[in-house]
Amino acid sequence: MRQEKIVDLANSENCPVRNVLDRFGDKWSTLILLVLGRKEPLRFGAIHRSIGTISQKMLTVSLKKLEADGLVDRTVFAEVPPRVEYCLTERGKSLLPVLQQLVDWANEHMEDIRASRAASGVD
Repeated sequence: MRQEKIVDLANSENCPVRNVLDRFGDKWSTLILLVLGRKEPLRFGAIHRSIGTISQKMLTVSLKKLEADGLVDRTVFAEVPPRVEYCLTERGKSLLPVLQQLVDWANEHMEDIRASRAASGVD
């Protein structure tokens, strides 16, 4: 049986859940991880086209944060013009099953969530 670790949710600096969600729980990072999880390696333009609505600046910022956390690896090839590819690290790949569960949950419940929002007047 897995023993639950007690986490201090009130301490934002030391709470692993808050710390991790703050980093990749934004609007774009999860989508980037899911795109890379489907097919890798990918170049910047391919990631951008897969997401569509993300700006180039936001994609750059998000990729840098994911790389800093060891979830994404960036490889630069010494070619003319330079070629850069992104792929998930082992740590990033270990996150995919959790993200897929979230995707599955969202797909299963989205219609009901939209109905609840409409009924409450909050969107």
